[in-house]
This record gives sequence, C-alpha cells and structure tokens, in this order.
Amino acid sequence: MCLSHIPGAAFRTKFRRRSNRQASNVVKRLQEALPSPGFSFRVSRFTFHVMKDYWQEISALTMRWVRRLSREKFSMLFTLVQPMLFWLIFFGNLFQRAADTEVMQAPNYISFLAAGVVVMTVLNNGLAGGVDLLFDKENGFLERLMSTPIHRTSVILSRFIFVMAITSMQVLVILGVAYLFGVQPATGLLGVATILLIGMMFGVGLTAISMAMAFSVKSHGDFFSVLGFLSLPMIFLSSALVPLTAMPGWMSFLAQFNPMTWAIDAVRPLILSGWTEALPHVGMVVLVMLVFDALCLYGGAKAFRRAMG
Repeated sequence: MCLSHIPGAAFRTKFRRRSNRQASNVVKRLQEALPSPGFSFRVSRFTFHVMKDYWQEISALTMRWVRRLSREKFSMLFTLVQPMLFWLIFFGNLFQRAADTEVMQAPNYISFLAAGVVVMTVLNNGLAGGVDLLFDKENGFLERLMSTPIHRTSVILSRFIFVMAITSMQVLVILGVAYLFGVQPATGLLGVATILLIGMMFGVGLTAISMAMAFSVKSHGDFFSVLGFLSLPMIFLSSALVPLTAMPGWMSFLAQFNPMTWAIDAVRPLILSGWTEALPHVGMVVLVMLVFDALCLYGGAKAFRRAMG
C-alpha cells in the first residue's frame, strides 16, 4: 500500500508499533549478550575460591620453611642470637672507647652502632634468603614442586614472608638488647614499627637478589662465593660502622649509592634523635627502596622465568 493512501494517524500508529518492536528486539539481544544477574555473584565466588586456594598454598609453603627451621634447633638459636652477640655486644663494646662521640654524634658507640646492626641483620638474612631454594633446586624438589598445579609465585611469596618474619624477630631482639645497654628508641613504639617497615622494604629487594642468584648459579659453592663478595662491601661501604664524614672521600662517595646507607640513615634518627630529624630521612628512604625493590623484583622475576621455563 502506498504511504500516501494511509491516513496520518494510522501511519503514526504503524510507525510507533514498528519502532517499539525494533526497540524490544534490541533490548532482547542486549539481555542475551549481557551476563545474567547471578553472573557477578558467581564470578565473585570463583575469585574468592581462587584467592583462598592461593593463600592456602602460600601458608603451606611458609609452614614448610618454619618446620624446617624448627627441626634445626641450633640453627634457629644462632640465627636469632648471632647479630646481637657478635656485632652489638662484642664489636660495640670493643670500639666503645676508641670511637669519637663527637664524630659519631651519638651518646656512645653502641647507640650509634644499633642502627647499623639492625640493617646489617636485614642485609645478611635477605641475601641468604635464597639458600633453601637453591638446595631444593639441587635435590630436585623444586622441579617436582613446579610440576604440581600450584601458582609459581606462591613459592616466592612464601619465602619472602618467612625471611621477613625471621628478620623482624631478630630486629626486635637486637633493639631489646640495645635497650639493656641504655639505647632507648627516641620515637617510641611507633618508631620501632617504622624501623621494622624500613627493614621489610629493604629486605624485599635483597631477598629478590638472593633468589635470582639461587636460580642462576649452578651450585651452592658459587652461591656462597657471590654472597660473601656482595655482603662485606655493602657493609663497609655504608654508614653502618662509621659515619660518612669519617670515611675517606672515595668510600664516602660510593657509600651514597648503597641502598643500605639510606636505610641506616633513616633508622638511626628513629633511635637517637626523634621524629623531627627522622621524618625527612624516612620519606627519602621509602622512595629509594621503592626503586630498589622494583629493580630487584624485575631481575628476580626474569631469573625465575629463565630457570623454570
């Protein structure tokens, strides 16, 4: 029928019905394409189960490290006592009279050394964090573990958690012993928590370096050789034992590129001075550690992918 023979009202009614049918079809197709109302709930429930399984993997692997350490009573004892005994008590008292308090800008050498011992403990634990993974790789357990249907990152995260937990315990022991020698953190319990946070941020990058070495070297002999080569220069090229102003010029220059120096310079005012002097150093060390951790984690991830395929 020609449109000219349709009255105006009838034409408008027919056009409106056709538009409504087209709109209904469009809505129907959209409803078919979009997920059902229960879809988001099912996705959330699936995500919850995935995250729950992931956390269970991390918890089980972390407890494996804890049980291994608990079976080694002497190792656990020396792990907690060694930094406090050898560095803080023996080394600190040995140089107590030889140190110049004006140069150190501290009441005594043990007060000055406390921050260095804290960060040295983080350094030693972090760099040794990949030792157990190296032994697992050598005896074939790591390869068998990777063949199971688990997230590979759970192996790395469980090791991070274990190393940081042991390190935090050691730091608390060191601060407790320093308190017995009259070293009281000027920033109180909040300052102690900040010290633990700085130690954890520094330890993440160090543990990533250690794991990268564990995945890259062929034997534990090579690992310990590299470990000794890295740890001692990092300690001596830092402000752990003496301030930067008391170092030779070339050592002081190199120490400024050492992330350990930044960590010590943030921890020391938290122990000796107070928040007014500590806050600028804490803000700076957070930025430095973010860059340091990002670079170390990137290198560790590349080494892990290359080793595990």
